[in-house]
Amino acid sequence: VVAVLIPAAGLEGRSVFLKLGSRAHLVISIAMVAARVVVRDGVVAAAALAVGSASPVARRLPLIEASIVGVPVDRIVIDDTMVAAALSPIDDVRATAAYRAGAAATLLRRAHAEAVT
Repeated sequence: VVAVLIPAAGLEGRSVFLKLGSRAHLVISIAMVAARVVVRDGVVAAAALAVGSASPVARRLPLIEASIVGVPVDRIVIDDTMVAAALSPIDDVRATAAYRAGAAATLLRRAHAEAVT
């Protein structure tokens, strides 16, 4: 590979990445989230949300993305139940499925809040 080119189109908005693990570095996460939110006139114009380490594979959350587009930023609700349903969280030695679902929802709310400020 000589280069990886990423087109500028589609990169507007603000992005945030958050991770929960037992240590800050070099550890498999309990949950991690990435959020990109585009805000226009105080309303979410576009959103991309993804969660990793909570399911067998990292997942985008298109139903939750759709539920926040068109909503004023101060009215956004990211519900634990919505996140758990979208993820099918896993149990392992690092955390239970229930803990992972709750952690992912909390991280998504934090990432969203940071992305819209």
